[in-house]
Amino acid sequence: MVLKIVSCPSPNHDARPAGGVIDILVLHYTGMKTGEEALARLCDPAAKVSAHYTIDRDGRIYAHVPEERRAWHAGVSYWAGETNVNARSIGIELVNPGHEFGYEPFPAAQIAALLDLAQRILARHPIAPRRVLGHSDVAPARKMDPGELFPWERLAEFGIGLWPQLSAPGRKESAAPRSDTTQSVAAAALSHYGYGISPQVDVALESVIAAFQRHFRPREITGRWDGECASLLRALLAT
Repeated sequence: MVLKIVSCPSPNHDARPAGGVIDILVLHYTGMKTGEEALARLCDPAAKVSAHYTIDRDGRIYAHVPEERRAWHAGVSYWAGETNVNARSIGIELVNPGHEFGYEPFPAAQIAALLDLAQRILARHPIAPRRVLGHSDVAPARKMDPGELFPWERLAEFGIGLWPQLSAPGRKESAAPRSDTTQSVAAAALSHYGYGISPQVDVALESVIAAFQRHFRPREITGRWDGECASLLRALLAT
């Protein structure tokens, strides 16, 4: 596939820390009414936000910040002990109005362009599958993107990120109140995978669970831990 890349430079970037490594890929949706509005904001010095790339709904890719520079896309974030996700990540925005303005499926042309671009990024940088993330994974208290309509399973089929493979459907726990033990087990397992858990970060466990479900069980987002979630996470940790 020949990528349609358009230069659309943003002034919103700075130097990465000396000696750092780029080992995280963060995917976002723009969450604005139009692609034009999103591009204008990402290139507005007053906004102080940016990404390395934006992919429009027709598959056109806009390049904003060179990969060797730090773009300002993740904000206050955390993954696997790292509190400066921007310093070691590539950020890709996907044009989509998001939950605020009429969230909708991602078109085939947009996802095809993402697959190609992401594979090229992974070939350039040591980004492990577990470190291909959504904005909601690294900032669950603030963000929902790229959301439950994003095709994470399809990306995993192309070697981009992980998708849990269960030999049998996970058993859901009852809707009865969860014990502290269940909560603590869920928190420990999510932290082991990479999610930020209190007191590491100021975020409610329910928000973290919802982020996990939005990524790995998008058909049912409750913010409550159950047997199916536990099975999915065990499968991911075993990968």
